[in-house]
Amino acid sequence: MGERYQTVSFLSDYGTDDEFVGVVHSVLASVAPHVRIVDVTHRIAAHDVRAGGLALARSAQYLCAGVVLAVVDPGAGTARRRIAVEVGGGQSVLVGPDNGLLAPAVAMVGGADRAISLTDPTWHIPSQGTTDDGRDVFAPVAAHLACGIDLAELGEEIDPNSLLPAVVSASALEPDGLHAEVWWIDRFGNVQLNAGPEDLDELARDSLSERFRVRIADRVLPARRVTAFDEVEPGGLGLLVDSAGLVSLVMCRMSAADDLGLRPSDSVVVEASEGIPAVGAVTPVSLGVRPSVDVAPEEES
Repeated sequence: MGERYQTVSFLSDYGTDDEFVGVVHSVLASVAPHVRIVDVTHRIAAHDVRAGGLALARSAQYLCAGVVLAVVDPGAGTARRRIAVEVGGGQSVLVGPDNGLLAPAVAMVGGADRAISLTDPTWHIPSQGTTDDGRDVFAPVAAHLACGIDLAELGEEIDPNSLLPAVVSASALEPDGLHAEVWWIDRFGNVQLNAGPEDLDELARDSLSERFRVRIADRVLPARRVTAFDEVEPGGLGLLVDSAGLVSLVMCRMSAADDLGLRPSDSVVVEASEGIPAVGAVTPVSLGVRPSVDVAPEEES
């Protein structure tokens, strides 16, 4: 066999406590010793297909051309399909379960050219179990694709439009503001919303202001649009267009998620501010900093 693809980009919810990632690496290397394996992340929360799909979509345009192996597969062993999807005129192939995991990345790169259900066991590792398709099906298929096996040899061709779509929500501009959802919280505590800069532009159009209010349950907090984390005043809240081009709630060298008590899938409403004080707003306090006090000089006796 040849060497069609040089890179396999690997994403999973396997974590690194067990041997799963290392075993998949070894399967890939045994079939396709020429490939370089890029570990995108293995810290997707267990079984969280939505989070895995969003992480893959954020990464897609920056991954090397080649094979993308994605395994977040709570339905392993069931009737859900195991698929390989060709994109970009054959520049890359995504391999994984047909459970919505691959759909956001496929959409991000312009849609699928071809799709195959991986029904031919010739390219799989024989196993008496049915719960480790990452090792037994997806990894060997990814390796054989890297070596030049054509997609059509791997199983039955299926309609790319029949792939299970991702279950992700869309933000909505309502009369009372932009209704958004928390999509992702990174390790720094920045809170990514399912909203883009155009949504903030629409909100600010009438008020002609870069200041907003953020409503979380019964709390309403002032926020302003910024272009860097350190533009946010200490203890304040900023709206920043992040590296994925989406709006994030951020704080200056603090975890916005912890401070606001937010988790993925929580609801957030962003409103335009016209100088009206926010309801329930709290004046930020910095620990270790004493407020300055003007003291009158002592009178001479």
